[in-house]
Amino acid sequence: MQNKGLITVFAILFGLVSLYQLSFTFVANKVEDDAKAFATSKFDVTQSAERQVAESQYLDSIATETQFFGIDYKTAKEKELNKGLDLKGGINVILQVSVKDILAGLANNTKDPAFNQALANASELQKNSQNTYLESFFEAFEALPGENRLASPDIFFNKGLEGQIESSMTNQEVQPVISRKVDESIASAFEVLRKRIDKFGVTQPNLQRLGNSGRILVELPGAKDVERVKKLLQSTAQLEFWEVIKEETIGNFIVDADAKLKEILAVKKETDSVATDTTSSKEGDLSDLLGGQNVEEDNSAAEANPILSKILPVRASNPGFASFALKDTAAINEYLRMPQVRALLSGDQRFAKFVWSIPEFNTTVGEEITSLYAIKGNRDDIPQLSGGVIVDAQQSYTQAGRVSVTMQMNGVGAKIWEDMTEYAYNNQTQIAVVLDNTVYSAPGVSSGKISGGRSEITGDFSITEAQDLANVLRAGKLPASADIIQAEVVGPTLGHEAISSGILSFVIALIIVLLWMIMYYGKAGTFADVALAVNILFIFGILAGLGAVLTLPGIAGIVLTIGMSVDANVLIFERIREELAKGKAQRDAINDGFNNALSSILDANITTGLTGLILLIFGTGPIQGFATTLLIGICTSLFTAIFITRLFIDAYTKNGKSLSCATPVTKNLFKNVNIDFLGKRKMSYVLSGILLTISIVSLFTNGLNQGIDFVGGRTYTVRFDKDVNPLDVQNDLIAAFESAEAKTYGGNNQLKISTKYKVDETGSDVDQEIEQMLFTALQSNLPAGMTYESFVADDDSKVAGRMEYYKVSPTIADDIKTSSFWAVLGSLVVVFLYILLRFRRWQFSLGAVVAVFHDVLIVLGVFSLTYKFMPFNMEIDQSFIAAILTVIGYSLNDTVVVFDRIREYFNEHSSWKMSNIINSALNSTLSRTLNTSLTTLIVLLSMFILGAESIRGLIFALIVGIVVGTYSSLFIATPVFFDSVKKRGIDLSEKKEEEEAAK
Repeated sequence: MQNKGLITVFAILFGLVSLYQLSFTFVANKVEDDAKAFATSKFDVTQSAERQVAESQYLDSIATETQFFGIDYKTAKEKELNKGLDLKGGINVILQVSVKDILAGLANNTKDPAFNQALANASELQKNSQNTYLESFFEAFEALPGENRLASPDIFFNKGLEGQIESSMTNQEVQPVISRKVDESIASAFEVLRKRIDKFGVTQPNLQRLGNSGRILVELPGAKDVERVKKLLQSTAQLEFWEVIKEETIGNFIVDADAKLKEILAVKKETDSVATDTTSSKEGDLSDLLGGQNVEEDNSAAEANPILSKILPVRASNPGFASFALKDTAAINEYLRMPQVRALLSGDQRFAKFVWSIPEFNTTVGEEITSLYAIKGNRDDIPQLSGGVIVDAQQSYTQAGRVSVTMQMNGVGAKIWEDMTEYAYNNQTQIAVVLDNTVYSAPGVSSGKISGGRSEITGDFSITEAQDLANVLRAGKLPASADIIQAEVVGPTLGHEAISSGILSFVIALIIVLLWMIMYYGKAGTFADVALAVNILFIFGILAGLGAVLTLPGIAGIVLTIGMSVDANVLIFERIREELAKGKAQRDAINDGFNNALSSILDANITTGLTGLILLIFGTGPIQGFATTLLIGICTSLFTAIFITRLFIDAYTKNGKSLSCATPVTKNLFKNVNIDFLGKRKMSYVLSGILLTISIVSLFTNGLNQGIDFVGGRTYTVRFDKDVNPLDVQNDLIAAFESAEAKTYGGNNQLKISTKYKVDETGSDVDQEIEQMLFTALQSNLPAGMTYESFVADDDSKVAGRMEYYKVSPTIADDIKTSSFWAVLGSLVVVFLYILLRFRRWQFSLGAVVAVFHDVLIVLGVFSLTYKFMPFNMEIDQSFIAAILTVIGYSLNDTVVVFDRIREYFNEHSSWKMSNIINSALNSTLSRTLNTSLTTLIVLLSMFILGAESIRGLIFALIVGIVVGTYSSLFIATPVFFDSVKKRGIDLSEKKEEEEAAK
């Protein structure tokens, strides 16, 4: 081998760099273990919140102290090997920024009927379209009858777009401008989210824009306060300042409204007479009513005074003109929105808005209460002052020691604030600070106008809530609403368990493979084992250096890489054995063995790499992690198998030492095998035909168990403190959700629960409602005394409750399904073209693609036939698609090795019949085929038995695929190739290929 010195230096340097990159992970893990030990010594297992605080304080205190070779914890944490959600816990969401809201904003919320009809039609088109919302809007607008112009003064030819859109522009000319403005708004939303998350304190966050669809991926590994994260991501931060209508002014309206409602409800009830008396007259103001007798909350009082009977005799700490029980707010809102009631507002009050304060628990009445404010609105519903003027915001404290948020406004805002406070002082009114349609505070102005633009929001904040509010205000508001259309929440307990099971299965698989290589190939197997260890070091070093994320499927990808690395060495050692059997000198046999195996190694790895590349492009989240490790593993496997193993072999044999690449047990194994594969092809065709028929019939009758990735819905992993019967639990869930499914997931004390209840609704309030219903339905099986808060909480010591949560909206489910289809189809096309290019004969491509279709259909058939009774998850989801693509790559790996040998034998034995050439090629590669398949199966079985439950379905698909793929490479791909050339013949000579290449 040439350039040994250069390769040796490169390998040593690469190894040292990998060790250096991994040292950061070692330091970070050691310090965090010390922090956990410190927290455990201070607080017991029931004080999880206190433990987390103690851990954080410990880590903060030693963040800049040197730990190892000049590396401190802060630096190590920034450069450690990133762990994904499934290994660390945390939250992963895809947010859909509402392009509909952006378009409405660009059109100044126009009432133009054509524009609004186009928005509605675009929403309908989106249900069955892969276009972006903006493309659907343009399509819907063009489809409207009549001459409708986007440059109309009622749509986009307005002051906000002045200089960018002219009235003379055609629709085609306006579209690029609107596309650019929408893209700017989405970019703005991305920056707002990035600023919020940067201040949140999560290490290694990941934010990505997903194409031009308005979707933003947010990954926060290690985030434990999931509800806080959701609020942070979805809060629109619509901060507004409004003048409050005085209590005595609005009081008369409330009394009149109450009387009007009494009439409306009486008519609606269709009673003959009204049998109630009013409990108060219109005389006096509302403050007299509040100080008077307590109102009984019974039916007769509610009918007599629909509003007044619900007013509480206590006042909230943030008092409006009246306080109500939180449970009554929906009814009050409905009453105050009635046109007959709104008609009672006159003069300046006719645009009045009614807004609630932050709810709080009142000990006197024993429930949550909230106050109602009347604020002075206007025809356009635009506040005098909004949050856009805020340039800075900080968590602070009032003079009384209450938590608050202080804000600083820009020059424009400061002038408006000065005018508002002067008016409030002169008229003795209040200014309501309204955030996302909730009144946080409504201070009066007691000392004249406030100059300088500094203001303060007070409320019943915790320090964390105030910090988050300041963060949101400082980052700015989102330009449009952002809904969570896909979410995955993994508790830290599951993450720790996944790491433990992943490492255990990885180590056991590695030990088995290392021993197998030594047992089968002797000293050469030892050299291959060293190369394999170096390969693993390189993989983890590259992952750490690139900042890639290691996921549970990623570990599966590394384990699969072990099998592929072994395959390259097996190909080399088998070729060396063949050359030695021909009587060649050892040195020549080694050279020819490496040279002859190189073509097959490259072809096999390139075909697998192509499928991995497609998976990387079309996959998301953990599946990209699988593809990343697979692709990195392919590259490092090639280097270590071809160069590192060669260095050791050359160093060992340079003084004439014998290297047979075998042991006494395996020396003659498969040596004189002479199986007539082609003679058995009819039998194999019949067998495959039966299997394919069964698979296709099952697919049409049983179908597949499609996961929520493809159909949408919500899935929860719930752990109990005892074994539970999934059917009994499922019946309880169906009673609550109408449609639900519960399956044992791992142990008998853990269930995977799926439901499509309110699948089309994506708000965080809906998520919370469903989780509350889930908790109620499961309460009889949960530990005694468990509260809803502890059920959904995420902490390291959690032993029961919701452990994992996954949500996919139908919109993105359709996109995932479409992407998966194109990924599988694309991989088949790419592989067909590669084999056609590599072997220059369409018959080779035909054989390979038929074998791949055969393998994929049988894997699908096995899943269709067995998903109803298998004791593990067999849903068709993104992980399954990853498995299918890997099966495609692996099947081609086997097939290409055989095809390479057929072409080689054709040139070496030109006088042989084609049937002899093919049978000889299959027999000569049989040892490699079975050896590689067995080692890979051993690795996968280790992962299947000992690995995490979440990837068991993926591993099972790979196991079935490798068994079927090995069979098809021997009995399907090559026989199909033979049948396509046996009548007309084929010329595979190198001379013929050179002539065609020249042409």
